[in-house]
Parts: sequence; structure tokens; C-alpha cells
Amino acid sequence: MSHRTAVRHARKAAAAMLITIAAFGLTACQDGDTNSSSSSPSVSATQSPTSAAKPSQGSDQDSAKGTPSGTPRKPGMRCTNQINYADDSRSNAEINSIGADTGYCPEPQKAGTSSATPSGTPMKPGMRCTNQINYADDSRSNAEINSIGSDTGYCPPVQHQ
Repeated sequence: MSHRTAVRHARKAAAAMLITIAAFGLTACQDGDTNSSSSSPSVSATQSPTSAAKPSQGSDQDSAKGTPSGTPRKPGMRCTNQINYADDSRSNAEINSIGADTGYCPEPQKAGTSSATPSGTPMKPGMRCTNQINYADDSRSNAEINSIGSDTGYCPPVQHQ
């Protein structure tokens, strides 16, 4: 058997394994479904992930405080890597969970300010926000705070938590 043939067989085996894993994942999601039958896993394995996720999409969006509006999440990409959530008070995990559950990345939530001028203190040239303002009571990392300042030109207000 040539090397090319061996590689082709390995790829086919890997694809078959992924389909099997997807079938098990879809079957696990159907445990609460009263209409599922023993033939469902083979049928579910051939469905696309988006068509399998659509029936429960509405209820997940309601529980995730989101609406169907928003940016569709790109396959294999996290919402926080797709949209700038620098001024959003929610954690990256919460934002990405909403995107994974609904298939839509939620709109960034601004802290009640107009979109024309960001909230906070104007960033001094050549200084990091964490060297300009005392963020000791802020739960965010210095990197996150400085990224917000770098992106917007304004040091974000201290979040006391």
C-alpha cells in the first residue's frame, strides 16, 4: 500500500470517527425528547449541526438573556474572537456560552453611555491605564484593562465588586 493510500484511509477513518462522535453527542441531547426512537442516532448523524440546533434555539435564547438578533456565530470561532467586547461587563465565558447555546453572538453591552464618547478617563500618551489609575479593587486583569484603554483611548472606570 502506497503512502498516499495509507493517508487516504487514515483520513476516512478520522471522518468516520467524527461522525460517530457527533451521533453520540446528538443522541445525548435527545434524552428528554419523547419522539426519539432507536433509529434516531443514525438519522441525526447525517443532519447538519445547524438544523439539529434550531428546534431548541428559541428557548435557549430566552434563558440566555439574548434575542434572535445579533451576529451569527461563525463555526469554530468564539464570539469574543469575532466581536470586540472590550466595554462589555460580562465575562468572556458568559458571552461565548450565549453564542454556543444560541448560534448568535450577543450584541456588546455598553455601560449606559453614548456610543460617541467612551466612559472613563482619557488615556495619557505613553502611559498604561493601570499606571494612570488605581485598579486595586477591580476584578479584571491588568491586561484586560490596558487593552480597553489601548482600543478606545479611554481608561475604563474601576469596577468595584
